Amino acid sequence: MKRREFITLLGGAAAWPLAARAQRAANMPTIGYLGPATHAVESQRVAAFVQRLRELGWIENRTIAIEYRWAEGREERFTEIAAEFVRLKVDVIFTYATPPVIAAKRATSVIPIVFAVAGDPVNAGLVASLARPGGNVTGLSAQQRDLVGKRLELLREVVPGLRRLAIMGNADNPGTVLEMGDVLTTAR
Repeated sequence: MKRREFITLLGGAAAWPLAARAQRAANMPTIGYLGPATHAVESQRVAAFVQRLRELGWIENRTIAIEYRWAEGREERFTEIAAEFVRLKVDVIFTYATPPVIAAKRATSVIPIVFAVAGDPVNAGLVASLARPGGNVTGLSAQQRDLVGKRLELLREVVPGLRRLAIMGNADNPGTVLEMGDVLTTAR
């Protein structure tokens, strides 16, 4: 066998697993996982996600493909990643927290979007109602706005002379903005 033929054969053999994986992935459902932080930060969440899928009979790279993308804490990346998932034609987009869900919803009205948690999906315009979300977005709500009064009450018990309070929050997060409005109203 000549050297050139041997190198071609060797290169083809090395590339075969990649081609087989790409072909396999094309035939199985694909989840677009939009992670707001980094893989290192979210490794436990990802492990739990993959484990639960496995418990439900979905095994990564066997019965389902997962395309992971990490925003690395940069909110402007949410829109880019959501648009990429639309181009890739994933079967479902999974994420959590209100801002990445908003970006995904703006990117598609067709691909189902499942969120693990969002602050107030109704007031953020993600779903029509908690009982009947409608559209292509669904998930779990972490509405905590009704706890604002109790939190302030507990804080006053711990610090009886409290007259001024500063709260830090992400003003770009619609859930935070709504909750801060409730804090101001309750504090008065």
